[in-house]
Amino acid sequence: MSEQRVTIAIKGGVADVRLTRADKMNALDPAMFEAIVAGIAELDATPGLRAVVLSGEGRAFCAGLDMASMASGGSGIDIMTRTAGPANIVQQVAWGWRALKVPVIAAVHGVAFGGGLQIASGADIRIAAPDTRLSAMEMKWGIVPDMAGFALWRGLVRDDALRELVYTAREFDAAEGERLGFVTRIAADPHAEALALAQTIAGRNPDAIRAAKRLANHEGDAASMLMAESVEQKALMRSPNQVEAVMANLQKRAPAFTD
Repeated sequence: MSEQRVTIAIKGGVADVRLTRADKMNALDPAMFEAIVAGIAELDATPGLRAVVLSGEGRAFCAGLDMASMASGGSGIDIMTRTAGPANIVQQVAWGWRALKVPVIAAVHGVAFGGGLQIASGADIRIAAPDTRLSAMEMKWGIVPDMAGFALWRGLVRDDALRELVYTAREFDAAEGERLGFVTRIAADPHAEALALAQTIAGRNPDAIRAAKRLANHEGDAASMLMAESVEQKALMRSPNQVEAVMANLQKRAPAFTD
């Protein structure tokens, strides 16, 4: 991938995805935007994928925008053009994880500032180190979060708390992030915890996991949600992988699921 900004290693259906611009705390420059979007597309087309762990190498998960790079000509991105469904390329680096068919677990450490916080928020689950520093930092630069943050935070973070953090751009720690909904749980080694969780998910019926993510992403009124549940369940019942899940449990053995 572009300048090795992102690496992907897949084992047992679990993709270990790493942001690899460690010397810049994985700050986002145009090459990083392109690499993350390309990585999401690669994962979306990967057969047998069960779960994704997303992390950053070095001292941080992601420090947000590389302001020096953007100021020197990298800000020519057309944010009005939709390049990935409803999202532009800037939004896709965060929204793409939410739209991916399989669960994504972000292992967050060091800092997750601005765009870094929004990328982590695109994951289904966020496991953070205790000393992680977080911030919706855009207001510091006189702008608003525009990497899908508001779409991802709605229903995840308490509204008044979100407004305060966006309006002030203040930093907060992992414990406060957990209380407010930015962080799912805290772990001393978030990457190891995320991999263990991903492996557990990879051992479940992949059809049911993908159906559950579709339901979790579903937007609509109660009636449409209730119907969506019924549609997904009808498709799952007595399907080969659902039967295998039942038989493996009854026979006390590891399941052998197929794609």
